[in-house]
Amino acid sequence: MKLTPYFSAAVLALGGAVVLAMPANAQTRDRIQITGSSTVFPFTTTVAERFSQRGGRAPIVESTGTGGGMRLFCAGVGLNTPDLTNASRRITQNEFNTCKTNGVDLVELQIGFDGIVFANAKQGPQVQLTLEQIYLALAAKIPNAQGQLVDNPNRNWSDIAPNLPNARIEVIGPPPTSGTRDSFNEMALLGGCREHAKRRNVQISSRDCQQIRADGAFIEGGENDNIIVQRLVANPTAFGIFGYSNLEENHDKIQGARIGGVEPTVENIQNGKWPMSRSMFVYLKKNHIGIVPGLQDFINEYASEQAMGDDGYLEKKGLVPSPTADRARFRAAVTAATPMAGL
Repeated sequence: MKLTPYFSAAVLALGGAVVLAMPANAQTRDRIQITGSSTVFPFTTTVAERFSQRGGRAPIVESTGTGGGMRLFCAGVGLNTPDLTNASRRITQNEFNTCKTNGVDLVELQIGFDGIVFANAKQGPQVQLTLEQIYLALAAKIPNAQGQLVDNPNRNWSDIAPNLPNARIEVIGPPPTSGTRDSFNEMALLGGCREHAKRRNVQISSRDCQQIRADGAFIEGGENDNIIVQRLVANPTAFGIFGYSNLEENHDKIQGARIGGVEPTVENIQNGKWPMSRSMFVYLKKNHIGIVPGLQDFINEYASEQAMGDDGYLEKKGLVPSPTADRARFRAAVTAATPMAGL
């Protein structure tokens, strides 16, 4: 089985203490190691804190993005590979196949829902957008008057619609390794592109729909969503793309734009009215249960009603709970450590 270097310098501050990752060549370890999505990161660190407060060793949590986390997690089995990975989208077929090829038996936990939001600083303009307008702002190429794809000519928001701000299009978003980027491309860019293509009666391929412009209008902000928030506060005319939980945590600094007339709220994300809502997951490596101390107890804590249920402590962090029946189904799989048979 393939073993990979891992966590040479990852850190997580829990309760004022900083936990350092052990060297990649260590043969034993007594701390759970977790990687993956920056969006799921604050939920997992909250569970890690509760787990630590109840007597468990504080897990090491690293934010690498969903794609990067999956690569580390599925690379093989062994103490120099992570025990869990966070994901702001479901595992892909290719990732699942890689896990299986490398002997990884993975257990899936859907922890709840999140919504991708389009936000700016509170001192900036309040805007209402459509998915089509987001596509026209951020796509690398859009149809011209003759229906031919050309480099995106829109420089200001007012170039798209006169009721939008007469300000330069500047959007700070996640990198390609992020599950948030994957979800945004599919739900916002592809969704908006299809609206535009239907209205214009033109044909645009899915690939062209999801190509983000690289002329400075879109700026990759890295995996740390808090840095994006700081940049929005410093530049009130810019917008940022991240998960609803970050809007909830920073509601005193930033505001979410309405999309298609819908406000980004817990209720609208849960009932499906919000056009950019998505499921979030944690994947457990069954192979490490009984080898890494506390692993089963940790995932049981994560799957508990106290954590991800209605009025659970993760809801207070911005998580939108899954329906009761779905929570029970995933909890049963986690408790029994039942590996996924397929997608």
